[in-house]
Amino acid sequence: MLRNFISATVAAVGVLSIGGLAQAQETVKIGLIVPMTGGQASTGQQINNAIKLYQQKNGDTVAGKKVEIILKDDAALPDNTKRLAQELIVNEKVNIIAGFGVTPAALAAAPLATQAKVPEIVMAAGTSIITERSPYIVRTSFTLAQSSTIIGDWAAKNGIKKVATLTSDYAPGNDALQFFKEHFTAGGGEIVEEVKVPLANPDFAPFLQRMKDSKPDAVFVFVPAGQGGNFMKQYAERGLDKSGIKVIGPGDVMDDDLLNNMGDAALGAVTAHLYSAAHPSAMNKEFVAAYKKAYNTRPGFMAVGGWDGIHLVYEALKKTGGKADGDSLIAAMKGMKWESPRGPISIDPETRDIVQNIYIRKVEKVDGELYNIEFATFEAVKDPGKTKK
Repeated sequence: MLRNFISATVAAVGVLSIGGLAQAQETVKIGLIVPMTGGQASTGQQINNAIKLYQQKNGDTVAGKKVEIILKDDAALPDNTKRLAQELIVNEKVNIIAGFGVTPAALAAAPLATQAKVPEIVMAAGTSIITERSPYIVRTSFTLAQSSTIIGDWAAKNGIKKVATLTSDYAPGNDALQFFKEHFTAGGGEIVEEVKVPLANPDFAPFLQRMKDSKPDAVFVFVPAGQGGNFMKQYAERGLDKSGIKVIGPGDVMDDDLLNNMGDAALGAVTAHLYSAAHPSAMNKEFVAAYKKAYNTRPGFMAVGGWDGIHLVYEALKKTGGKADGDSLIAAMKGMKWESPRGPISIDPETRDIVQNIYIRKVEKVDGELYNIEFATFEAVKDPGKTKK
């Protein structure tokens, strides 16, 4: 009964907003739900930092409306996400919910976005199914399939015959594993060991020993942003870097905000990803310099997901002339294209998912610092996880 009452309340709020309440407001409220504490804290911090930086540069007013960010920490726990989304929609009457550091969090909020007709801007979570869970979800981050298919093809074509896989045991890890395996084995490669590690507080050491014993040419790794540093520390402690076993994978494991602290064990790691702080465009150089000046660290791919998420909101409001009801905003966002610090991106009008370049990069030392240096580009990659269905 309580659940039905809450659902009805949320739905009623949605009806009110369509009736023009949101349009009459002078403030457009964005509920930013991200992990600011816990194992995924770096994700939330990067997204929040980038949004603050964007508003410092572009102001907090667009199309005659003031844009207000209401930050909430869900610690990447989906029960928290759902509760906070509900409070933001019902009590704060936000026009948009945004952020979502992990897939379970994004999925937990999806029914609320649908009921209240409030756009859900996914700035981090990367499982293919997310945008299918609500017609009000738009994603500015990535999907694991985009990069995992490309690194699978690259490995098979570049002398890597045997691979051990280590992936976090939740939906994005399963996506990364599935799409890598399909493409790597189709190219003639062999999976010699397959390990799934817990999402929360994983100890990689025992798994790494199994991988070392299987004598692969490379280890394919997917761990969520924030865990790559711990993985590489244990990879080096177990001597895998000295045994000639390469690290490959999607770029989460080599996240820019942690890369410099990984030491020389990370040198030579090859990953496919949407963004590197070393991306050589003028826009990115300006973005990295501003972010470093503001926060004394370099931005990673989560920061770019946040930057592009708030940019999408600003441009949609310009397009609607300040109308902030969900249907107007979603219609404005579909098919939108722009230049991002990561390169050219767009929102697929059919799936509301991001279309972007994927770069193959190798960790190299530049002026004493470690960077992911791009050496191949795959342009305008749609989510292969949807095109297969």
